[in-house]
Amino acid sequence: MPLYPGLPDLDITLRRSARARRFSLRVSSLDGRVTLSMPARAREAEAIAFARSQEGWLRQALARVPDGADVAMGTEIPFEGRSLRLMPGTGRAIRIEGDSLLVPGDPAQVGARVAAWVRARARDRLVTAVDHYAAQIGRKVAQVALRDTRSRWGSCTAEGRLMFSWRLILAPPAVLDYVAAHEVAHLVEMNHSPAFWAVVERLYPGWQPQRAWLRRHGSALHAIRF
Repeated sequence: MPLYPGLPDLDITLRRSARARRFSLRVSSLDGRVTLSMPARAREAEAIAFARSQEGWLRQALARVPDGADVAMGTEIPFEGRSLRLMPGTGRAIRIEGDSLLVPGDPAQVGARVAAWVRARARDRLVTAVDHYAAQIGRKVAQVALRDTRSRWGSCTAEGRLMFSWRLILAPPAVLDYVAAHEVAHLVEMNHSPAFWAVVERLYPGWQPQRAWLRRHGSALHAIRF
């Protein structure tokens, strides 16, 4: 339920939890949503007082949340690390010309059309990268799936099914390659042990800057609203 604890421009969602032993605040790095978790038997007045006491921290956390951007004609989106401006196009296919992404058809459908185009490019790039790294370690991949995940950029199951966020295609190509190598390395080590990182280093030497890039800029990729 939303609360307005003396902070008129903040909408805080109150969440009771049987497991919570104390009050805690969380600010989503994706959309700025504020959630206050509280013990099941705590009083709302105590929750409100706690939120008021954390106003300074809340303001700072919200200031770090990237501004969301709706994809529309005339806006710019990142693609493989470069910025492309969406412009009207002719014909049927979306195409890149210079620093423009030409999108034919109804301007009201730009977001959906560009999202589909981006996902297709992401699949091509990720499948190619996964095949490349899997061949280096002699492992087979059962499946490559794409999702619009928020909590992780990729995952790997014991059966060899790899999943990736299609938004990786918005990042520089080296970042996508690192994530592909990272998940392929899990085909050898299903953990994050030193042995796992040794496999990552073998597949993608000098991976640290790419991981740091995602930590710094990943939220901005999620903030783009297609």
